[in-house]
Amino acid sequence: MDTALECMPCFKRMAVREAQIACPNDPDLREEILTRWEALLPRLNMDEPPPAIARLLAELVREVSGCRDLYVEDKKAANEFVLGLLPSLEERVEAARATGDSLSLALELSIIGNYIDRGVELEFDLEKELADVAGSVSPDALAAFAEQARPGVSVLILGDNTGEIVLDTLLVRELSRLGCDVTYAVRSKPVLNDATMADAKAVGMTELCPVVESGVDTPGTVLSRCTPEFLQRMRESDVILSKGQGNFEALNGVWAGVFCAFKVKCPRIARKTGLNFGESALCVSVCEGPGGNGAGGDHA
Repeated sequence: MDTALECMPCFKRMAVREAQIACPNDPDLREEILTRWEALLPRLNMDEPPPAIARLLAELVREVSGCRDLYVEDKKAANEFVLGLLPSLEERVEAARATGDSLSLALELSIIGNYIDRGVELEFDLEKELADVAGSVSPDALAAFAEQARPGVSVLILGDNTGEIVLDTLLVRELSRLGCDVTYAVRSKPVLNDATMADAKAVGMTELCPVVESGVDTPGTVLSRCTPEFLQRMRESDVILSKGQGNFEALNGVWAGVFCAFKVKCPRIARKTGLNFGESALCVSVCEGPGGNGAGGDHA
């Protein structure tokens, strides 16, 4: 999915926010970040997805400020907060097993966690959203995913944000209970508040299933930034579940058949999905034209 002109205001707000976080007491460095970012804009490759553009901003902020991980404290706080909510959510999912709805509930809860995104500025009440989760996703979409999540299939989950990864543990537990062979993927370098291997260990994901790094340093699974080994893992997986809008932006149009689960956070994505801003999306990615599915792969 390419980058549109309407994405530019979001990048400008992100640049201002990250300059303030990186250089809170140095107005000269903040001005340097913003000046250099503005100078870079005319040279951007708009054919690349928004997460690829976001990587350039992250590199610029890192170069000027020397700060390797802007959101390290934010990520820790998000994980700890959601871990505090986890016991009651586990009870809800366990209770839903009696009616056969536990997988759908776990998936819906994990999508709500996608609100925790520092790439956009959203106001939300996470606890209220989690309490009101029932029916937030199309029943047909949930049924389509459940049909694919059969015993013995390999499921690759492309993780997204911290905090959200805690809710993803509910989903991993349910998929594993159903007999799926689950692997969870995280970013290889800190970018925004996305989850890395350190976060997977901190929230207990590594105790539930194999966790791998995708190789990317982008807030989305940009294929050109993935390792060859990870691309091969994607091709060999029976089911891919992509969490987050950034992953949708990176994969839709170039890798068909991926289940994309995220919160709709901008008008452009709302138009693309036919959903309203703030709604939960569960859709299947499409491939637009030749050359998709991982640099010549044919898995759909």
